[in-house]
Amino acid sequence: VGAPAHGTRLRSRGWLEHRPQRGPMTRLELKIPPPAVALAFGIGMWLVAGLLPRMDLPLAVRVVLAIALALIGQGISISGMVAFRKARTTINPVDPTKASSLVARGIFRTTRNPMYVGLTLTLLGWAAYLASPVAVVLVAFFVLYITRFQIVPEERVLQAKFGQQYDNYRKTVRRWI
Repeated sequence: VGAPAHGTRLRSRGWLEHRPQRGPMTRLELKIPPPAVALAFGIGMWLVAGLLPRMDLPLAVRVVLAIALALIGQGISISGMVAFRKARTTINPVDPTKASSLVARGIFRTTRNPMYVGLTLTLLGWAAYLASPVAVVLVAFFVLYITRFQIVPEERVLQAKFGQQYDNYRKTVRRWI
């Protein structure tokens, strides 16, 4: 099973799954490790929050929200990493071709991408600490970026490697939550 022909869809689940085989945007696929992308977005959120008005939230509320979201997010991410280690498959997000097994146990029964859900929750915690509505919008752009340039390309690789097994998994477990 190879990549789809130019302009075709993989079992359509939305506009992000459509991808021509060539083009300038495909160069970003699977190139930047998601934690680095999250760090870049986090820095951008901090810069934007310093330039624009913030919500009037007490520091204690911001800190509690930030810590809670970050702890939940990191817990979800770590549980995904542990499941990968137990399955003895790669955790390297820039080379999903090295996946040796399809992990569908543990946290992977709830989400197909727990590490990305965890990064997103961590960024939401950062946005809460910054008390910046614009920072929350940047988290949404992080989700769009990760979906387009990381998750969709990973899904193509997993489909090619695991075929019907991946199809069945994809039908029962959501991409995000």
